[in-house]
Amino acid sequence: MTENYLRKKIREMLAEDLGSGDVTSNVLIDPKLRAKAEIISKQDGVLAGVKEAAMVFREVGVRVKILRRDGESIRPDEVIMRLDGPARKILAAERVALNLMMRMSGIATATRELIELAREKNPKVIIAATRKTAPLLKYFDKRAVEIAGGHPHRFNLSDQVLIKDNHLKLVGSIAAAVKKFKEVGKFGKIEIEITTPEEVLEAASAGADIVMLDNMTPDQIKRTITLLEKADLRKRVSLEASGGITPANIADYAATGVEIISTSYMTMRSHSIDMTLKIREAL
Repeated sequence: MTENYLRKKIREMLAEDLGSGDVTSNVLIDPKLRAKAEIISKQDGVLAGVKEAAMVFREVGVRVKILRRDGESIRPDEVIMRLDGPARKILAAERVALNLMMRMSGIATATRELIELAREKNPKVIIAATRKTAPLLKYFDKRAVEIAGGHPHRFNLSDQVLIKDNHLKLVGSIAAAVKKFKEVGKFGKIEIEITTPEEVLEAASAGADIVMLDNMTPDQIKRTITLLEKADLRKRVSLEASGGITPANIADYAATGVEIISTSYMTMRSHSIDMTLKIREAL
């Protein structure tokens, strides 16, 4: 994602939060007053969004000194960054910067937990995020996943072919859907979402590169792999487990031997990591 795109998004966020002006600060704080402040963590977690939060403050003319980096583990009462600039500007950017960093850190923390649990059973498994993200926050959600060591999967619909159940309803069959892309031959790897072991065999035989095993149990996935091996098709496809995967069951899915596990847990069900901004000195 380009810096110009990111800056545009940050400006939109600042404009949304500022409205027609900060009526409280504009009355109480002299426009010439400068201040020093710190952003402090209040919980354990994996830090993410430092770059974006720093851009928020710099966008309004506040100087930033970064003390902790994206991807680092943080504990309560650690100073993440120090700020120096017009007091009004610090307060005007506070909530946007904190919201971004808190949300992204929550997603990164959940992603790291999923990766650690899964790789105890399957050291090479890829943990990927789905497209279930907050509208217009997809860049920030996906970046947080990457910071923690996860894979962003598709950022948007143009990134990769993924034939889903609704596509199949409209096209008619697995073989017909895969054939259409084979004939075009310019979209890279073909992934298809499947719900039964028998359909996996059909997809592999048709030439799919990746088969998403949608809402299958670990036992069903093991049976699927056995069927693929018996048909001498296992090496033709990468298998992706998806649907209902959480920290409580991800190790069981990883132990099946799939190459990829995709989940929306980190973007839809994780909790933000609490942080605060404290003014330390008025200048």
